[in-house]
Amino acid sequence: MIREIVHIDEDKCNGCGLCVPACAEGAIQLINGKAKLIADNLCDGIGACLGHCPQGAILIEKRVADEFDEEAVAEHLHAAEKAASSPPAPASACGCPSAAVQSFAPPKHAHGHGHGGGCPSAALRNFAPVSAAASADVAGERPSELRQWPVQMHLVPPTAPFLKGADLLLAADCVPFAHADFHRDILKGKALLIGCPKLDDGQAYLEKLTAMLRLNDIKSLTVAHMEVPCCSGLIQIAKRAIADSGKEVPLTMIRIGIQGDVK
Repeated sequence: MIREIVHIDEDKCNGCGLCVPACAEGAIQLINGKAKLIADNLCDGIGACLGHCPQGAILIEKRVADEFDEEAVAEHLHAAEKAASSPPAPASACGCPSAAVQSFAPPKHAHGHGHGGGCPSAALRNFAPVSAAASADVAGERPSELRQWPVQMHLVPPTAPFLKGADLLLAADCVPFAHADFHRDILKGKALLIGCPKLDDGQAYLEKLTAMLRLNDIKSLTVAHMEVPCCSGLIQIAKRAIADSGKEVPLTMIRIGIQGDVK
């Protein structure tokens, strides 16, 4: 039949993910960093997702499409809810999981090695905290405090599970290289996002961070930035995102000198 249905322009889509929770039918998912309509019969054509796309990548078009099926929507939502409450499949079974949002149970060993998974650079993961015994500062064996993957802000969707109720750290790209004890002093206990306000799209960062704060009840936001003037852009992004989100989120700022000292 010919009817009105959502169309997503992949060239305009930046993968911010705001349209995903806006679709009550669950008809839109992030796949390989782009929003996609996964099935015509799940889309009612009303377009509740339109106003949530900051890039104007979503519109309503009239074309041949399967009829909207409420029973299929109910089954789809039930399956999604069941999958969310079940242990995730191993990454090796999922091809290239660039947009697969996953949370993992704590592993038995803190120093286990990843395997398989095709292209895991953007697969979302949570890592278990290391034990106190393993946290000793042994040369060459200091454990990482990183608890999720990915970390680059463009790759983390606002619906990533590790953002729920998190203490969030927004760090400039250079900070972990400059500050020797970044993991112990700054990262520990926080979900991490990294970016560069000079080289990257600051507006896209603002929109994504605003969505993260709005959707996840973030407990606190820490901005770790370099002392160079251009890096102060991260502070402005954080302040604006908090204001635009309508949430009251405690904000802490850490300024790192170019020789690694805390200013």
